[in-house]
Amino acid sequence: MSRTRNAAILFAAVALLALAGCGGGSKEKADNPGGAVIRTTQDPNGLRGATLDRPYSMPAATLTDTSGNPFNLVTSTKKPVTLVFFGYTNCPDVCPTVMADVASALTKLDQSVRDQVQLLFITTDPSRDTGPVIRKYLDRFDPSFIGLNGSLGSIKDIAKAVGVPVEGMQKLPSGGYEVGHGAQVIGFGKNDKANVLWLSNAAIGDLAHDFGKLVEDNQ
Repeated sequence: MSRTRNAAILFAAVALLALAGCGGGSKEKADNPGGAVIRTTQDPNGLRGATLDRPYSMPAATLTDTSGNPFNLVTSTKKPVTLVFFGYTNCPDVCPTVMADVASALTKLDQSVRDQVQLLFITTDPSRDTGPVIRKYLDRFDPSFIGLNGSLGSIKDIAKAVGVPVEGMQKLPSGGYEVGHGAQVIGFGKNDKANVLWLSNAAIGDLAHDFGKLVEDNQ
């Protein structure tokens, strides 16, 4: 089998894992709207997550935080390392697992390092996820996590710019709905560029290692 075909198969497999949506009945899509190539080979800088051939840029978009204040993804992010995750509070499985894993990984860092990392939780279900709802949800994991809301159109545009599909509402036979979305955590440095992401099945130890390495690299 050719090297090119091997690389294509590897990319498809990684994208499928990265973009699994919430809910047992949701569909997984091997899609990468941001266009960056994901690599799983050992990063020369020592990161254990999936590295990107072409970095994502943080969109200069403004959403609303859980206190009702405007929050710009570029100018309001003050810490050297920003982690971005798209999810929703009614997600039955993937979202709470990822949030718990990130919170657990952060507790493994020295406080001085931990203080240099900020997580942004951008809801993919803005009609149900009001500010108070998101705040109560995030406080279960880490009170320092910032929750953001906005119009579904704006959220989809932001997500697309960083390679995360957001499908919006998918009706269930029960009459309710779930929201299909990518499940990766994306790591941005102080230059508002992301060169690494972590899949939803990333080991907590690997997350802690990489968060610390990103802080070190962004001093």
